[in-house]
Amino acid sequence: MSESEQPPQPPQTTGEAKRLADSAAKELLSRAGADSFDALVVLGSGWAGAVDTLGTPDIEFDATELPGFVAPGAEGHSGKVRSMWVGEKRVVVFMGRVHVYEGFGPMVATHAVRTGIAAGARIAVLTGSAGSLRTDYQPGQPVVLRDHVNLTSQSPLAGADFVDLTQAYSERLRQIIHGVDASLAEGVYVSTTGPQLQTPAELKVLRQAGADVVGRSIALETIAAVEMGAEVLGLSMVSNDAVGAVLDPFEEDRALEIVTQRARRLGELLNRVIAAA
Repeated sequence: MSESEQPPQPPQTTGEAKRLADSAAKELLSRAGADSFDALVVLGSGWAGAVDTLGTPDIEFDATELPGFVAPGAEGHSGKVRSMWVGEKRVVVFMGRVHVYEGFGPMVATHAVRTGIAAGARIAVLTGSAGSLRTDYQPGQPVVLRDHVNLTSQSPLAGADFVDLTQAYSERLRQIIHGVDASLAEGVYVSTTGPQLQTPAELKVLRQAGADVVGRSIALETIAAVEMGAEVLGLSMVSNDAVGAVLDPFEEDRALEIVTQRARRLGELLNRVIAAA
């Protein structure tokens, strides 16, 4: 491969990441025939089916056709992006994500969120699957995120970008989702790099630190979204019991199936939340 054919280098600073997102946003808006989007949604592992009940589809294509995007490699993640209507709101849905454990840096892992916000979205709905660190959280249960612990030792920000995260997860949006479904639990999400899962000793430390669910996404995206001024709603589906992992070892296919089976119902939940937001 010649020097001119080399793939572009990922952004190294927050400014570079935003300029790349601006470029992707312009192409996204052009393809969708839209002036702006009201909200963005990132669907986590097994969540792709939620797009069918989330709203009315407009246009769908491969995200890699937009500048700066790479294809997801993790099971349960689609590389598609869809423009759709949720009531009177225009929403861009990224039907999968890439992770730092796939070898991508935090700037690449948060590119979809930045692109959606650059395209006008003021609400970022970030979803995923996670292991439960509590005995009263069961597989198949959605948990609204009220806070996170970022244990990736990475950030999507580079430079003198000091961002206040004390209200990272919007209280307004949390009130709306609880108004839609009062039975939903709230919890603290801890984000690790992965791809390995935690040892029993590590899980004990996470529980002692106040974490309720553990996963490998969302936190970095939240940081990027808050820095760009968007409201964030985090929703994680419990896919497995991390507390009982010693007696009941993790099975990836089973965890993915738990989320996949509930995806359409989750789409209906998000439809009502976004329409009310």
